[in-house]
Order: sequence, then C-alpha cells, then structure tokens
Amino acid sequence: MAQRIMSVEHINVYYGAIHAIKDVSFDVDEGEIVALIGANGAGKSTTLKTLSGLLRSTTGAIEFMGEDIMHTMPDVLVGKGLAHVPEGRRVFQQMTVEENLEMGAYTRPNSEIAPGLERVYAHFPRLKERRGQVSGTLSGGEQQMLAMGRALMSSPKLLMLDEPSMGLAPLLIEQIFQIVQELHAAGTTILLVEQNAQMALSIASRAYVMETGRVTLSGTGAELLDNDEVRKAYLGGN
Repeated sequence: MAQRIMSVEHINVYYGAIHAIKDVSFDVDEGEIVALIGANGAGKSTTLKTLSGLLRSTTGAIEFMGEDIMHTMPDVLVGKGLAHVPEGRRVFQQMTVEENLEMGAYTRPNSEIAPGLERVYAHFPRLKERRGQVSGTLSGGEQQMLAMGRALMSSPKLLMLDEPSMGLAPLLIEQIFQIVQELHAAGTTILLVEQNAQMALSIASRAYVMETGRVTLSGTGAELLDNDEVRKAYLGGN
C-alpha cells in the first residue's frame, strides 16, 4: 500500500472577513500526481499557500509524512521535503540560473549541491545551456523550468506546482507538462494546481474540483475527464 504523503482535513482559511477556503479535505499518496482544478478564484493557490505554511488554517489538520505541520514555518517545511513552486514563477531576477538553483539547495548539505545540479540539468538541458545567464532575461517558459528546477534542488518528497502553464504558449505548455510527467516517472510525487483542466486531468492519478473555496467533485483523472459537469464547466464540452 502506498504511503500517505499529505493529508488535509477540514481546513478553513480567511483573508480578513473573506472565507477563502471552506472545509477542504483531500490527500496525496506516494507516487501520485494529484491535481486541483477549478476556475480562477476557486481557492487552489490559497490551498497550496496554506500547505506550505504561508497562510494558516483556523481549523482542521494538515499532516505531511505523518507529522502535524499546521504550525510549521515554511523554511522548516522545505527542509522536511515539501517544495512549493509558486504561481508566477518568482525566480530571483538578478541572479544567474545556477545561483537560483543553488538557492534551492539551502537546506541540503554542500555535498549534495553538485549532484543536484546535474540531476536538474538532466531534466532541463535548456537551463544548463543558460547556467550563467541572468534569470530576469529568460523567457517565460525558461523561468518556469528554473522555478521547477530550483524546487527540485531541495530533494522534495512532495513537489507542489501552482499554475505551471500560466502565460505560456501552447507548445511550451506541452513541454512543461511533458517535464512534469518525466519528474513523476523518476519518482517525484506531485500536487498540481492548474486552470488547464484538460492537461491536468490527462496526467493526474486523481483530481479534485474546487469551486468558491470548496471541493465539489473528486475522482481519477480519467473519471473527471469523462464527467459531464467537468466537461461543461472546464473542458468546453456540451
């Protein structure tokens, strides 16, 4: 039986008086790609920020690798193996590609940095070509690769990706999702937040649909691709 990596039970998150996340529960098992899909403003990114310690739930429980992390600081969570690639990439614009990647390994021993770089460059040959380039001069797709590579430098047990296709051309979206599948095939467990429901569900082991802060549907990726409600709302079906 697969190990439970993340367990989320009945979390509620507020922005002031706004109830952004409403009694959300889900789980992620080792070796899965689990997708959270939904429209803009559904609460997907807020959920990831709560899991990574940037926001706090007022109720419920969050466990990572069997440990309660409800009150754990974000930097400590990175050291425990939880990596978050935020929406909008957020690379260090004035640093080079390789300096960005080295920043991702700040919780790891120095002896792991060089092997980590080689693993990242194997997944992202484009980054190796641009290792000395200032990150702010990269294309959007290259910056997305860099943000993912930086997260991988922390040797994560769970990689959380927030809208990796945002703002990218269709060809680049296909390339990014191919890389996500390669990372998964290499053994990385992934929690994927994505507005591109077609792409997300096509690679997801399981998925949850979020609407106005709640989980309204769940199932395998294939089941939700074939669900009439999901097709009408997110896939352009009739």
